[in-house]
Amino acid sequence: MGKIVISENVSLDGVTQDPTGEEGFRLGGWLSRVGDRDREEWAKVECAEALGSEAMLLGRRSYEFFSARWPSRSGAWADRLNSMPKYVVSSTIEDATWNNSTVLQGDVVKEVSALKQRASGDIVVYASGRLVHTLLEHRLVDELRLMIYPVVLGAGRRLFGETGDNEPMRLVDSRTVGDSLVLVTYQPLRDA
Repeated sequence: MGKIVISENVSLDGVTQDPTGEEGFRLGGWLSRVGDRDREEWAKVECAEALGSEAMLLGRRSYEFFSARWPSRSGAWADRLNSMPKYVVSSTIEDATWNNSTVLQGDVVKEVSALKQRASGDIVVYASGRLVHTLLEHRLVDELRLMIYPVVLGAGRRLFGETGDNEPMRLVDSRTVGDSLVLVTYQPLRDA
C-alpha cells in the first residue's frame, strides 16, 4: 500500500499561503527571506524527496502552478518531477497535459484511497491546501514533512484550519536545513 506524504513549506506560525509571492497575497514571497545556503540545502532536500517518491498528488491550482514551470527545467530534480506519475484532483481539468499526469475526478476520498491501494511507495503532496485539508480530515495522510521558515506572518491560510477531530501526531524526525530552516516529520497516531 502507498503512503500519502504531505510536504509543505510553512511559516513559523503555520501559514502556507503564497510562499513564492506570485499569488498577490500581501505577505507572500516569504520563501525568499532566507539566505543562499538555506535555499541550496532546501533544494537538496526537495530533490531527494522527489527521487524517493513513487508519485505526486496535487490539487488543480498547484498542478497548474507546477506544470507551468517544471517541464522547461532540467537536472535531476526536474527530470524526476517531469517523469514521475502525477495525479491531479480536479473537477474542471479534463485532460492533464504535463507528462505522465492523470486526472482523478469524482469523490476525492474514494479516488485517493484507491490510489493508495494501487501504489507501493510514497505519494507526495506539494502545496494543494484544499486537498491537504480534505486528506487530513478523512485521515488519509500517513506522514507530514514540514519545512519551517523563520518568519511569523500573522495572517494567511494555514496548514491546519478547522478540523473535524483532533489528530495526535508522533515526531519521527527533525533536523536543521541550511542555517535557519527546520524540517520536521510527523506521523499520525491512529490508535491513540
